[in-house]
Amino acid sequence: MTENVDIEIRGMSCASCVGRVERALGQQPGVINAQVNLATQKATIQMEGGSTTASLLDAIETAGYQPVVESLEIPVTGMSCGSCVSRIERALGKLPGMVEVSVNLATQKAFVRFLPGTVSLARIQHAIREAGYEPQETESQQQADDEDREGRQLLHRVMLAAVLTIPVVIIAMGKVIPAFDALLASMMPHRGWMGVEWLLTTPVQFYAGARFYRGGYAELRHLNPGMNSLVMIGSSAAYFYSVAALLVPGFFPAGTAVSYFEAAAVIVTLILLGRYFEHIAKGRTSEAIKKLLQLQAKTARVIRDGEAVEVPIEAVVPGDRILARPGERIPVDGIVEEGHSFVDESMISGEPVPVAKQQDAEVVGGTINKNGALTFRATRVGADTVLSQIVKMVEAAQAEKPPIQQLADKIAGVFVPAVIVIALITFGVWFAFGPAPALSFAFVTTVSVLLIACPCAMGLATPTAIMVSTGKGAEIGVLFRKGAALETLAKMDTVVLDKTGTLTQGRPELTDFEVIEGHENEVLRLVAAVEAQSEHPIAEAIVRGARARGLELPAVSHFSAEPGYGIEADVAGHRLHIGADRYMNRLGIGLGKAEERAKALAEDAKSPLYAAVDGRLAAVIAVADPLKEGSVEAISALKAQGLEVAMLTGDNRGTADAIARQVGIQRVFAEVLPDQKADEIKRLQAEGGKVAFVGDGINDAPALAQADVGIAIGTGTDIAIEAGDVVLMRGDLRGIVNAVALSKRTHRTIIGNFVWAYGYNVALIPVAAGVLYPFIGVLLSPMLAAAAMSVSSVFVLTNSLRLRRFTPDIDDASPVTSGEPQTGQVHQA
Repeated sequence: MTENVDIEIRGMSCASCVGRVERALGQQPGVINAQVNLATQKATIQMEGGSTTASLLDAIETAGYQPVVESLEIPVTGMSCGSCVSRIERALGKLPGMVEVSVNLATQKAFVRFLPGTVSLARIQHAIREAGYEPQETESQQQADDEDREGRQLLHRVMLAAVLTIPVVIIAMGKVIPAFDALLASMMPHRGWMGVEWLLTTPVQFYAGARFYRGGYAELRHLNPGMNSLVMIGSSAAYFYSVAALLVPGFFPAGTAVSYFEAAAVIVTLILLGRYFEHIAKGRTSEAIKKLLQLQAKTARVIRDGEAVEVPIEAVVPGDRILARPGERIPVDGIVEEGHSFVDESMISGEPVPVAKQQDAEVVGGTINKNGALTFRATRVGADTVLSQIVKMVEAAQAEKPPIQQLADKIAGVFVPAVIVIALITFGVWFAFGPAPALSFAFVTTVSVLLIACPCAMGLATPTAIMVSTGKGAEIGVLFRKGAALETLAKMDTVVLDKTGTLTQGRPELTDFEVIEGHENEVLRLVAAVEAQSEHPIAEAIVRGARARGLELPAVSHFSAEPGYGIEADVAGHRLHIGADRYMNRLGIGLGKAEERAKALAEDAKSPLYAAVDGRLAAVIAVADPLKEGSVEAISALKAQGLEVAMLTGDNRGTADAIARQVGIQRVFAEVLPDQKADEIKRLQAEGGKVAFVGDGINDAPALAQADVGIAIGTGTDIAIEAGDVVLMRGDLRGIVNAVALSKRTHRTIIGNFVWAYGYNVALIPVAAGVLYPFIGVLLSPMLAAAAMSVSSVFVLTNSLRLRRFTPDIDDASPVTSGEPQTGQVHQA
């Protein structure tokens, strides 16, 4: 049995870091696949036995990075011996994400370490109670929010570095401005000013820039250099060259014992500033997740001992009875036991009209109770609620790598070593063939090459775009369960749609009621009263149609049904016969022109039948599975995007062709058995097409899994949703149009990011190496190289953030998923 483990990691800065962590995790026994996302700073590991969570954390630490682990110390009462300790440790050890459990009998405390987001305090306390002991209230020892702390640390170090670097740069101005140089010389000899630069630069280099040394040392120790290595080598070269020039100037050739302290200080300061801007931008990429989490209630009113007690949401467990007052958010998922109210479920379904809730109705955590009090029993809490599952879907999509990112990671794995080789060649060429002072030229060009080539922009090119677009998709009701689907969906050329429940509402509705004789409402009232005695889906549709018009149904007597023909009954002093044309013919009731009308209805994929009152034909009735609102518009928009649209259904050819005509589909696969749907998708793929399949039922699951992209209707079955790569939460096909548009926009953004990141390196590495110097006498300063590298990363992040401004091509927020579907028209001929 396989399981997925998500681990937050600190210290990664570029694509090389990603590759290093992935290799370290992949070498652990039992690990099937490990994917690391630079933007989210998370690793997602799929494994089956062999490894423990603790061994995975050790592997990450050995690779030189810091996994994030939370800790709690919980007082426990009721322990009396060693077996009590063992029982609690076993109970806690079974919880998901648990890294370490230690129970101390003497202090009567349990100490636990676990992965953030995997288990709550309430779950831990519940496990202790289930083991037969009582946990006590505790003060959390969890770490402060890591992202906020990192942001504060970065800001502090950037400010310190800037304060110390500015004087160093001012002193360095004396090298290029004669008047300023004379002023400095009148105050102190040049070597004295070099000493001042040394004092100011040292804390910048080794305190503010300590992260580069820690990361760079780990990278080099594992023979896998990355961005930290490049910054460490480049800035250290400038720093130690300057120290040597200050302390032993006679060691250097004439004219080369000069100071580059300003280069070292500016390099560290600018790259730290770039990191801080990256940190801010990364926080904005996960805005959608934060908005979803804000929908969660913070407290719940749990009924205990007959009274409603407000408790933290983490303390709610399945089975608790909860009171939701008017205007409050429903805290967790549950089943209503008492009360009646209307609940705003728009955040789940897109339905603007509140949905009626009463006994036995399901409520969803995060929705808003409008105008009545509800008492319900909690069924799903914490990570099991619908809202939490949506958050997990979005996070999983953000963590997964599309094919283009996997290719980028492979390139990054060889890029940094190649850059170091280029830097060494640059140094050798300038030192051997450069003009005097050759050592200075060789030094400047080598450091510039190291700094200009930092691959952080490459590592951020894809994950930041994926994060923003999946979050945007969640806002518009399109959940990307797999990040790769964003890239693949952009390359689709064929979209195959299931019919029932996808193109259509999924249940019969009364679409036509054409009265031949009598008053419309009166005939419908009599017919519906008879059909109310039947359990046939067509009968249910007629009854719903009558009730939608507010008609009261009279009592029925002498009801009888004849399979294959129809039904008869006495209602309000009238004898009614309802059935197919053969039933009317057998009764000797003439159909006349109504027969032609029935044939026309049948050609429109409707099921016609007749009603006779007291032996005279009274009405022609048609029932059908009506199209969902927006289906025609969605298919037209898909075709406008250059996509071929086909329909795949198990219905008979006549019905399928009729529906296809209504929505404008030319290619139809009809009378396809459930187990043959995947085969049809395979056949389309064999023709060379990239196929997306849209479905909602259990029988659609194989086809959803077989398609290049499976798009599941969110109002369908759980099995279909699990098999899909994309979920349309609102059940509206116009969501497909928006999903395709968003995927194409995301793909263009990713390509643009890569063109910038790689084009920037390809163009500027030669410039940094000094190829322009023989022609125009220009060398790239290491300070400018560091600034350009930071600008490159910020550009990639900013370009990705533009996806937040994506607007849907067409509006799909129509009321199609909550409450009763709209009833077809009822009219008089």
